[in-house]
Amino acid sequence: MSRAVLTGDTLYLSGELGLLPGRKVPATAEMEAELLLRNVKATLAEAGMTMDDLVSVQVFCSDVAHFDAWNAVYRSHFTKEYPARAFIGSAPLLYGARFEMQGGAVRRAVDPPAASAPGDGAWTPAAG
Repeated sequence: MSRAVLTGDTLYLSGELGLLPGRKVPATAEMEAELLLRNVKATLAEAGMTMDDLVSVQVFCSDVAHFDAWNAVYRSHFTKEYPARAFIGSAPLLYGARFEMQGGAVRRAVDPPAASAPGDGAWTPAAG
């Protein structure tokens, strides 16, 4: 099973959990969220990406009462805009986990393309 698949500049992330060794669920929802997001960050780093390259995520939660705990940790992992996100109440998750997250990331250009003169064949954003 793959933790992620890279196609061009797009990385598709499999479902990730935030468990301790031995597939143990951490004592708190916050600790589990932190472990999960660190796992995602490590997978992104292996592909030369960061958390800010995430464009879309789906978070499955076995008890939506953990929504605030998830958000408190989630927000601390981004320096730019947040990815599009769905937070979905679910049936029990593997190993009794509270959270599972999957998503997609796109390697973003470091610098925006240089402006070009009209008519030279390069793309320029539309005015408006």
